[in-house]
Amino acid sequence: MITVATGGAVPELRASAEAEWTAATHHRFVSELFAGTVDDAVMAKYLVQDYQFFDDFLSMLGASVAHADTITAKLRFAQQLGFLAADEDSYFLRAFAEVGVEPADYTDPQLTEVTAGFRDVMREAVAAASYPDVLVVLVIAEWLYLEWGEQDRAMPSRDLHTGWIDLHRGEAFTGWVQFLVDELERVYPRGDDAASAAARQRLADLWQRAVGLERAFFDEAYR
Repeated sequence: MITVATGGAVPELRASAEAEWTAATHHRFVSELFAGTVDDAVMAKYLVQDYQFFDDFLSMLGASVAHADTITAKLRFAQQLGFLAADEDSYFLRAFAEVGVEPADYTDPQLTEVTAGFRDVMREAVAAASYPDVLVVLVIAEWLYLEWGEQDRAMPSRDLHTGWIDLHRGEAFTGWVQFLVDELERVYPRGDDAASAAARQRLADLWQRAVGLERAFFDEAYR
């Protein structure tokens, strides 16, 4: 379970989009994933679109290495880059083979509006060259998935389903998300000046926009 500081910035950010957050973490897709009943066509569409975030997610981690203000944080982000290359990409390739998605169909597909919107969010965070901006997007992308991944439900039998769940649960992933949450809390702008107030509003707007897109991404798999 992720711990957050009572009265801190992260709980306030989360509360600002709690309805969308809950709708995403308890989505039909999540229930069917644990039950092992997600139609292969739905799973294929979902994974093909999710795979399109891979490059931009790597860029966000790279931006975090560049803009983090401590060596400890820089090293932690660099470590996560290695994990993505080794474990997450291998799951995608196995899953695509299982559901019959050809390389040409997942390397350059037509993006849905939601996928394009979330990629824009990632790219804007990187372009801002702001550590807090990148952290907000990372916290949402990882914490929201941890929350549904750690739900106390029976596990499905197919690797197609269990593999995706296992990538988003467990001690290592929980530790990674806790690090992100702690970093966002630590560097959140708290000054009384106009610049700090503007930065807080920008982060709140970014949070709400990204959480809404996460919920919409699950919806899109069924259209």
